[in-house]
Amino acid sequence: MKLYALCDEESLKKRGVSPEEFVAKAKSKGATILQYRNKIDSPKRVEIRLKNIVSIFEGKVIVNDYLEFAYLCDGVHIGQEDLARYGSTSQRAIEKLRNIVGSKRWIGLSTHDKDEIECANDLDIDYIGLGALRATSTKPDANVLGRARLEELAGISSHPVAAIGGVRLNDTIKNVTWLVAGSALYED
Repeated sequence: MKLYALCDEESLKKRGVSPEEFVAKAKSKGATILQYRNKIDSPKRVEIRLKNIVSIFEGKVIVNDYLEFAYLCDGVHIGQEDLARYGSTSQRAIEKLRNIVGSKRWIGLSTHDKDEIECANDLDIDYIGLGALRATSTKPDANVLGRARLEELAGISSHPVAAIGGVRLNDTIKNVTWLVAGSALYED
């Protein structure tokens, strides 16, 4: 399984870790994708941090939510709740996003259940995020699927699956392409 590193600004600040230290750790663990998520700073600060991460990470860099900065990196990841901002249906929202980011940049979409995955199967996206595998401190209200259910749901996706939420670096999960690790990268 491949590693997809989740660089969350709030987690960095809580741990006193710089983006450069996080990127170095992600690289040392073999991450091929890094998502930058920042829900606490201004758009200008997000842009500055994203540019820095893109300059030091050799793999794909995905920005969370900030569609306006997708041109700086390799794509954008959005949540289910964000789709309504871009269109009246999931299909229209993704069509609009695809028109903005183009065919070469990735679009990732968070999913949590069978209905969302089946809907995503008909969308022009590049992967789905699926979880949570386990309970986490960063998203305490997340619906925990557990391994068996996550494997089952991942099996119905027509897109590659990135398992998220309490993922450990040594997890093996059927039907999953990437393990998304954030907090697990801080542990040794």
